[in-house]
Order: sequence, then C-alpha cells, then structure tokens
Amino acid sequence: MAHLLGAESLHLEFPTRVIFDDVTIGINEGDRIGIVGRNGDGKSTLLRMLAGRLEPDSGRVTRRNGVTLAVLDQSDTLDDALTVGQTIVGDIEEHVWAGDPIVRDVIAGLASDIPWDADVKDLSGGQRRRIALAALLIGDHDIIFLDEPTNHLDVEGIAWLAGHLKRRWSPNAGGLVVVTHDRWFLDEICTATWEVHDRLIEPFEGGYAAYILQRVERDTMAATMESKRQNLMKKELAWLRRGAPARTAKPKFRIDAANALIADEPPARNSVSLASMAMQRLGKDVVDLENVGVVYDGATGEKRVLHDVTWRIAPGERTGVLGINGAGKSTLLSLVSGSLQPTTGKVKRGKTIRVATLTQQLFELDDILNDRVSDVIGRQRSSYVSGGKEMTPTQLLERVGFTSAQLSTPVKDLSGGQKRRLQLLLILLSEPNVLILDEPTNDLDTDMLAAIEDLLDTYPGTLLVVSHDRYLLERVTDNQYAVIEGGFIHLPRGVDQYLEVRALQQKNGTKGSTSSPSESPSAGKAAPSKPALGGAELRNAQKELASVNRRMEKYGTQVAGIHEKMATHDASDYTGLGALSAELDTAQATLADLELRWLELSELLA
Repeated sequence: MAHLLGAESLHLEFPTRVIFDDVTIGINEGDRIGIVGRNGDGKSTLLRMLAGRLEPDSGRVTRRNGVTLAVLDQSDTLDDALTVGQTIVGDIEEHVWAGDPIVRDVIAGLASDIPWDADVKDLSGGQRRRIALAALLIGDHDIIFLDEPTNHLDVEGIAWLAGHLKRRWSPNAGGLVVVTHDRWFLDEICTATWEVHDRLIEPFEGGYAAYILQRVERDTMAATMESKRQNLMKKELAWLRRGAPARTAKPKFRIDAANALIADEPPARNSVSLASMAMQRLGKDVVDLENVGVVYDGATGEKRVLHDVTWRIAPGERTGVLGINGAGKSTLLSLVSGSLQPTTGKVKRGKTIRVATLTQQLFELDDILNDRVSDVIGRQRSSYVSGGKEMTPTQLLERVGFTSAQLSTPVKDLSGGQKRRLQLLLILLSEPNVLILDEPTNDLDTDMLAAIEDLLDTYPGTLLVVSHDRYLLERVTDNQYAVIEGGFIHLPRGVDQYLEVRALQQKNGTKGSTSSPSESPSAGKAAPSKPALGGAELRNAQKELASVNRRMEKYGTQVAGIHEKMATHDASDYTGLGALSAELDTAQATLADLELRWLELSELLA
C-alpha cells in the first residue's frame, strides 16, 4: 500500500496550552480515516497541519511527489462576485464537465435545487456550504480533507455524500480524512478512526462502532489495572493504621485524604448518565391532530404547508420526524406545542401535558448570559433526586460534562456545545412531560452526543425529535415519520424507507427532485407508467386495502389502549408491566406490518 502523506514528531503549542506533543502518523493509499475527540482538543487543527495550512512548532509533514490534496474548511471562503456555476466548475467548458459522470453526480447530489446562474452572495448559509463541497468534489485529488462536511446537509444529502465517497476511488486508491460528529457517516465510510485527546492521536481500526468497542475494551483494562492499584493502596493504608507508632504518627489528614481519594476515584472515561427527573404524570390524552392543514399567506399567494394530517400522540411515545428543509417539520411541531393553530382540522390537547421545546437558537439563555453556570442551576432548586440519590446542582452539572472550573464561568463565555448542554438541562429541570427537540446535536462532539443520548434514554415522557443525525434518530426514538409534500406518513423501516421514498419521488420528477442543471438524456420525458391492474386484480387490491385499513384502525386502538393501561398501572408491579410491554411489542409489530402492506397497496393502486 503506497504512502501518500506522513507527519513526524509534530509539536504544536498555543499561548495557553500544548495541543500536540511528539505526534507521528501517516496516510496511505486506500485509507478512509475519521477523526473524533472532544471539542477543543485539536481535530480541526490537526487537519490544517496535515494539509499544510498550519506549520507545527517542531516536526514536519511530508507528501509523496505529485500527490494532490483538497481541503473543505469550516469557514466560508467563497467569492461573492461569482455565480453558482462559476464557483463549481470554474472556467471548464460546459461540454467537458457535462460529459463527466462524476461532475454530473456531484451537481445532482448537492446543487440541483440551486439556480445555476444565481449569485453566490444571495445564497443561504446551507446553500453556500453545499456549493463549496461541490466545487471540491468535482476535482481529481489524491487526498481529500473534510472538516464537518455534513453540516447543513439533510439525511438525504448525507446518504448521497457517503455513497459518493465510497464510489469515488477504488478500494486501494486515494485517501480521505474527515472530521465529523455524524456517527452514522463515520461508520459508513471510514476504515480507521483517530481519536484526538491529551496532546496525542490514538489510532483505532474500523469506523465509529468498531472504535467504540475497542475503546470500551481499552477502558475496561485500564479500570481493572486501576482497581488493582487501589486495592494495593488500601492494603498499604490498612498496614499504616496497624503499624508502629512512628508510622501512625504520620499526619492523620494525609491518610484521610488518601482514603477519600481511593473511595471517590471515578472509573476511566465513565459515561455520562442522568437518571430521570420527577415528571408530572401524563394522562391518557397527550396531543391529537385530526385532519389538520396549515396554509400560509405569502407574497405570491397562499402556500399550503400541511394537509389532512392525523397524528395521535401516545403517552411515552418516542418519535423521530424526517423531511427535507422546508417540508413543514417545524410547522407540525408548532401545532403540537400549541404555538400555532391549524387552518383546518382540530388539535386536541390533554389537560395535564407540559410541553417544552429545545430550539436551535438558544433563546432560553438570553436572560442569564451574565450569570455563572452554578448560580443558574442553583437558584432553581437546592437539590435534585437522580437515580435514587440526592444531588446538589454542582453534582448534576458535572454529570452532564461540566468541569469544576466551568461552574463559575458566565454563561456568555461558554462554548457552543456547553451552552447546548446547559439549555437541555434547564429544559429537563423544568419537568416537562412532552419534550420536543429541534436539531439537538448542534455543537456537540461524539462523546457528549453519547452522553445526551444516554440522558434521553432515561426520559420517561413523550419525546419528539427532528434531526438530520441518523444515528441519534435511530438511537433514541422507536418510530420514524416523514413530512412529504404536506402529508405525514409512517416509516415502519425507518430512515432507509424514507430514502427509498425520496428516491422514488426524484425518479418520477415530483416535488423535491434533484435533477442536474444540465439537461439529461431523459429530461422532459415522463416516468414510465406502471402496468394497469386488470379488473379482478384491481377489485382484490381494493378489498385488501379496505381490510388493511380496518385492521390498522383496530390495532391502532389496541396500542393506544395498552399505553393507557401502562400509564395507570401500578409502577411497582414489574410482572404486570412486563406483560403489558410484551403485549405492546406484539401489537406494534403487527401494526408495522400492516402499515407496510398499506403502503405497497397504495402505490399499486395509485
């Protein structure tokens, strides 16, 4: 395997701390490397050094002769004076780039919905990011460095990018180094993972899942060794207590401090876990949307965002909502929260519900920016109960990743990820029983994402999540739905089914299509129609669809009834709850199969 790039004995020091110390690494042909680590530990800095954008204080980075590389920075460096087309393809003649399948694929995947002649200065932040990524990917490079490439991409765009990068080179050619917090993306494309921490780079084989497994094994070994060390210390302390007067005359506070150190020493890399807060009890009714529609008045007339949406949200439901940007996801959740009234249909709300929404804008922190973190939490309560233990506000903050030094920091001086964690903690402490999360993963590194997911796992209320982070959606929700062309559909097979539905839309040229700006050979042609069903087949399909509809209604009522029973059941009766849970699983599995058949029949009869 040919060597592409090497870094030897890198040392980099900023005025306040050392970032890297004596780091040696290399990139070979065929490497697909993901870089993970805590925010601020140097992931982007490492990328800049390897790409030649930043010189180390000592050590060197060398490239094989003739190796070319390209870098996608987090910063926006586009020229506002250019058009979209000029930015992506530059001075390349149209017949040249239009005849290149890679260029066509990139444009179709990233820029099909952006006018080719639009000025870059008029684009949104997300559009600018996609144009910058497209301009990089149409080039022929030996090594590509990507810093947070999935930012501003939806689930569909992320899946496209992963597929493109997997197809781009043959297995033993090219090199890819990517910094991202998207764990599904890391697992999909990476063959190796570098963890940046404590001034060094630790390599692991495989993608994110393999990295986590190896890290757990490493930490387990470290914890075992630490346990042995602590046992030796305990024996030494016990001997000191039994020893001669000259030994026991040692300062008592030193022995007490050592005992406390042994007793309180946490295991290495202990995962953040937060037991459930005391929640107000949910009744059998949460929120029911019945045949709702939303129409906005715009400059060009009325715009229908949602139509005929029915959604009966059950107590304890955990649902992820998918959809392209602008599909109506936020509108739908505004109906649930009560901040928006429908144009048609009705919304029925339970009497006991308390809804809280984690927004992307951090509005909840506006009035406390000058307050210290510990004061913000401390003024709400003097103590909290978590996992059966009473905890002080300081202990609670440390559970979600705040260090002792950060507790006295003003909120305005926190990093984006720290503000995000504080925002979520404040919302949970307000004890909602319906929690809406709108892109909750912004500004969080992989370790803290795992911690937040662990926290959400213990949340006993109703959880509704909108996110482009596929890993998070599949991790913390049990059902996924999609807002597509104003409708609201269930996805029994989750994100994979959503991508299939979107691909079918694009193939048929419906709304949201991502065709290339250059006219393809099939442009203007209608999608081939399905063979028409014969008379008997048509009647049989219609009868089956009616039967499936009735059975779906029956099992939907059954699922709602079981939820109601669980909500009112004696919480100490574990046997009874277990039986209800098994009954619920069976009913939900049957309902999921019926919904899948309903989709098949609906497509057949369309």
